[in-house]
This record gives sequence, C-alpha cells and structure tokens, in this order.
Amino acid sequence: MNDLSADSAYNLNRRDHSLQTATRALRAGADEETIVVALVHHVGEALGPMNHGEIAAAIMHPFVSDVNYNLLKHHGLFQTYFYARHLGLDPNARDRFKGEPWYQKTVDFCANWDEVSFDPAYPNEPMSTFEPMLRRILDKPWIPPTKAK
Repeated sequence: MNDLSADSAYNLNRRDHSLQTATRALRAGADEETIVVALVHHVGEALGPMNHGEIAAAIMHPFVSDVNYNLLKHHGLFQTYFYARHLGLDPNARDRFKGEPWYQKTVDFCANWDEVSFDPAYPNEPMSTFEPMLRRILDKPWIPPTKAK
C-alpha cells in the first residue's frame, strides 16, 4: 500500500485515496470484507492503469466473495459513469451488467466511496486501523487449484 504514495490521483496520491475510500466505507458501516476491498481497490494501478481493477480482483479472488471480486474487477468501468461523457465514451457502459448480483453494490461503491475520495481535508483513518482487518481477510488456508479436466 505504501508504494501507492508516489502515484498521484487528482489532488491525492493513490495511497491516501485508498485510505479515504476505506475510511468512508468503515464510517458507513460496511462489512469488513468490503472495507478491505475499498482499501486495496487501487493496488494494481501502477502495473496496469487501464485494468487495475482486474489486477486487484485477481490478487483478492481467493479471499473475498464473488460479489466483492466482481466489484473490484469492474469498478474501473463503473467509475467511467462520472467522466465518460468528457471523453466521448458511454457513461452507461456499466448497464450491460444490470442483472448481475454485484451490480448495485459496485454502483454504490463508486458513487459513495470511490468517486468522492479525493478530498485532502477529509480525516482518513490511519493504515493501522485497517491492518487487522486486512490480516483477517487474508488469513485463509491456501487451497491448491484443481487440474483442468
């Protein structure tokens, strides 16, 4: 997470944006897994800005629910709702997923926590608030993948 501190996003670096997103989720009463997802949603940004959600989703896949896996995977596309029209893109591209069980949670994640988390005056919780949560979510036994038949 600290490696994200050199990567700027608007007027905040990605680390502080991620902390702010997780802080907002925490203060809104989100469940622990969702708070951790909010914390890590940009871990893939430096490697692949255009598919950072897929990178974060791949990392977290063994540890989170299918709903949160898909939220991570698709949040980048859902985020375009807020700026696509300025780039000549379809702001409603996310609508192709309307029937999916994770659709509304991803819409809400983007609108309530991700999109608004670029405020340098917002009092973020420190990383130490989230470390125990992250450890609990990642503390699952490793199960080797099965061979394809």
